[in-house]
Order: sequence, then C-alpha cells, then structure tokens
Amino acid sequence: MNKEKLWTKEFIVVSTINFLAILVFFLLMVTIASYAKTEFGAATSTAGLVSSIFIIGSLFGRLGAGRLIGKMGPIKILWIGLTAFTLTSALYFIAINIPLLLTIRFIQGVAVGVIGTATGTIVAHILPNTRKGEGIGYFSLSNILATAIGPFIGILLMKMENGFTIMFTMNVILSMICLVFLAVVKLQLPAPKVSTIAEEKGSFFSKFVEPKAVPISLIALIIGFSYSGVMSYLSFYAETINLVDAASYFFLVYAAIIIVSRPFTGKLMDTKGANLIVYPCFIVFAVGMYFFSQATAGWMLLLAAALIGFGYGNFNSIAQTVAVKVTPPHRFGLATATYFIFYDMGLGFGPYLLGFIVPITGYRSIFLIMVAVIIICIPLYYLLHGRKDKELLKIL
Repeated sequence: MNKEKLWTKEFIVVSTINFLAILVFFLLMVTIASYAKTEFGAATSTAGLVSSIFIIGSLFGRLGAGRLIGKMGPIKILWIGLTAFTLTSALYFIAINIPLLLTIRFIQGVAVGVIGTATGTIVAHILPNTRKGEGIGYFSLSNILATAIGPFIGILLMKMENGFTIMFTMNVILSMICLVFLAVVKLQLPAPKVSTIAEEKGSFFSKFVEPKAVPISLIALIIGFSYSGVMSYLSFYAETINLVDAASYFFLVYAAIIIVSRPFTGKLMDTKGANLIVYPCFIVFAVGMYFFSQATAGWMLLLAAALIGFGYGNFNSIAQTVAVKVTPPHRFGLATATYFIFYDMGLGFGPYLLGFIVPITGYRSIFLIMVAVIIICIPLYYLLHGRKDKELLKIL
C-alpha cells in the first residue's frame, strides 16, 4: 500500500514560514535586553521586561487566534499575523524610547503567537490522518532548528559593528520572505465550519480553549515547567560547576538528538499510539535531568543534553499531535492554541518561579526536584490520557 504524500509543497512552505518567524523570535530574545541597556540605558529589570513581554504578547496572540481561526480560517489569520509581523519588524528602526520598544515587542509577540497557531493548524489540516504524528514531528523540527540557529546568529551579530542595525534589517527581509512564500503557494483548506447553536451557546472558556485538548496540554505545562530552568539557567549553572566549555555545546547536542530521533518516534506514534513513546520519554527525560543536576564533568553534562533532547524534545511533538487528534477538524485551531498556551505558560513562568527558590536551595537541588516533577507526570498522564490512548488509535 502506497503511503499518503507528506512532503508536499504546502507542507514545506508552511514549515519554512514557521521556522523563519521563530528564528526572528529567538534571535531577538537573546539580544534585545542588551540593546535596551546599551541604547536607552535601561535598568536590568526593565531590559528583562523588554525581552519577556514578547512571550506575554505571544500568549494573547494564541488565545485570540484559536478563536478567530474557527470563524475566518487559518490562512486569513496567517496573512494577518505575517503582515503585523512585517510591520513590527520595521518599527524597531523608529523605537526611540523604552515605552515604544515595549509596545513594539508586545505587538510582535502577538503576531508570532498568531503565526504559530495558524501554521500549526494548517499543518494539522493538510497532513494525512495516517501520518499526522510523523508530519507534526517534522513540522516541529522547524521550532527546534530556530531555537538553535536564532541565538547563534543573534550573538554573532551583536559582536559586529552596527550589529543591531544589520539584525533589524535582516528581520524585515525574513518577514517579507514569509509573505512572498505565502503569496506564491496557493493553500486550499476546507471552508471554516459555521458554528452550531450549541457551540455558540457554549461556555466562555470553550470559545477560546478546546476542552478536549486540555488534559494533554496540562501535562505539557508541567513538562515545560520542568525544562524551563535548563533553558534559562544553564549559563549560570555551568559557571557554578565549572563546565562552561561543555555547556556551550549543550543545545547543539540537544538539537541533534531531536533531529535524529523525531522522524522515528512520529512514525511509531502513527502505528502504535502515543503511549509507546510518551512513557519512555518521561523516564529518559527524568534520567537526563538527574545527570544534569549531578554533572561534575563535561561528558555528564552532554549526556544529559542527549537524554533531555530525546525525552523532552520528543514528548513535545507527540503531545501536540495528541491535542489535535482528540479534537474535531473544525476546532484544530483552538486545539493548537490550547496546547501552546499551556506549554508556553510552563516554559515562560517557570524561570520566574524557580528564581525565588534558587537562592535558597542552589541550582543542583532545583534540577533534582525537577526529576520528581517529571516522574509525577507518569501517573498523571495515565489518568488524563494514557488509559484512553488505545481507543483513540482504534478510532483513527
């Protein structure tokens, strides 16, 4: 039996648009605080807000986009998101003070949230049902590559003369390329389903969040929280344990393991269900976090990177696929938005909350505690989704 086609022109273009948007997102995340301090003399706390307000905007963007996609369709919403993204990229050139820079950052965050939700929804629609796990696994690699390449380019440009001018110019060009790609490729999806009377009279919550996607999204929130300290405090932790050189390769190893393993885990999910991947992911992630918390040599830190990449990295794409598969097609937009709202909350607020505990316990204890948090997710996942996963596989 021939497999249904996965690598269509539409799939490649939508994945590329998502990659470029996330690339700009992470490129600015690691550099804009420094820009605020050097250009406007902002205090450290204010500079941090300039960086993090983007994430707040992204949450608002996802919340609104999930609702609007059901009414207007994901393609129109993607056009709106990319247009706002391009305009805000250009506005960095006229940001003459901190309040204006904060406003631009917030609006661009909204735009990226809209783009991410729209591209995820489009991909969920165009992928064949029998290859959704594999396809979303490949699609989410665009995020992984962007998180690895974006910071690298940003830090490289910061060291150059007029680096920020070059950076802002590049961002405008990349955003315009996204618009061109979307214009050239004719995307065709089913017309948005007219809401039924029951749906219109549904709770306020169900108009912005897909209830069926909430269980797996709650697990994603906790897993995102568990990983957030690694993402935010790696450099500080590496200094305290004298492994700065090894730490510079951490995300490279992390990304490489995900790139190598994700195609296989996606295929397994499509044929055997999510449980076969998710339970081992939890265990491998927990073991990786343990090695991370106890690292005393470079090889231990890089082994932790590999294990965390396999466990945490593969869980994300599987969980996103589950959120879509448990949801009716006309609510894919809300399901995608729901998943990322919960996931981003764990990833975004985790460092803030952990920041209060680190001075009391130290970094090693924090990461050791995260091992227990990850293990707790095993029975929680079983209760919220795992025990029903076989039924989902039979239906699909």
